[in-house]
Amino acid sequence: MAVSSAPLAQAPEPRRQPDGAQDPAVVRWCLIALALGSMGLFIVLPLAAVFVQALAKGVSVYLAAIREPDTISAIELSLVTAGIAVPLNLVFGVAAAWAVTRFQFKGRNVLISLIDIPFAVSPVVAGLIYVLVFGAQGWFGNWLSAHDIRIVFAVPGIVLATVFVTFPFVARELIALMESQGSEEEEAALVLGATAWQMFYKITLPNIKWGLLYGVVLCTARALGEFGAVSVVSGHIRGETNTLPLHVEILYNEYNYAGAFAVASLLSVIAVITLALKKFLEWKTRRESE
Repeated sequence: MAVSSAPLAQAPEPRRQPDGAQDPAVVRWCLIALALGSMGLFIVLPLAAVFVQALAKGVSVYLAAIREPDTISAIELSLVTAGIAVPLNLVFGVAAAWAVTRFQFKGRNVLISLIDIPFAVSPVVAGLIYVLVFGAQGWFGNWLSAHDIRIVFAVPGIVLATVFVTFPFVARELIALMESQGSEEEEAALVLGATAWQMFYKITLPNIKWGLLYGVVLCTARALGEFGAVSVVSGHIRGETNTLPLHVEILYNEYNYAGAFAVASLLSVIAVITLALKKFLEWKTRRESE
């Protein structure tokens, strides 16, 4: 038997990951300084300015602005809106992620594109669409007026606008996570005789719980802080259809800067809490996937 004298093919060497330590120290320190400077200028400084201005006239003025009836009404409306919009998007997000990642069907890519629409459409345009559909001169305006149903310039319109702008957050987070996890464990559970509910409750839900919470946190933060779409459909009725961001605008336009920054500080606290929860859930999701 002839033995080939050709050399054996060698496996390609794995590509080495770039090592930042090989860069000159000057380059590393300049990049770090640039990153920290940008973060301080665009994030830390404005955030600190909000609290400084909010407390500029003393704690008593700050607390009085928070306890004002219109502020309490704005807080309650923001919480009610988020309390309705977030669960709706949670249910839709789980269902959409399940359909997209576990089934192949006609229109799958269309569904994925529709989920991304709120990212591409301006919130103001979204609000105008609801006015066009449900407003007094809109498509269903006459029918709604005849049945004494108020959508625009009322709480239902605010909820609809908030649902629209927060639509993708839970679904998008779960789609990426469930695609990376695959469906082997769920298929094994079905083969062993588990029902669809048992499979979801004992296999799927534990695997996606941190990603689900991550999406809910982002969805809640956006629901509480949404301004554009809600501003169009709310009517700015003080004490009735003003959420926290709209109330900040009204106080600022009235030159009540202490009150405006006091209410804005509440939104800033929500932002900081959201960031902390976001980092924690990212860490937990990364640990679960390892």
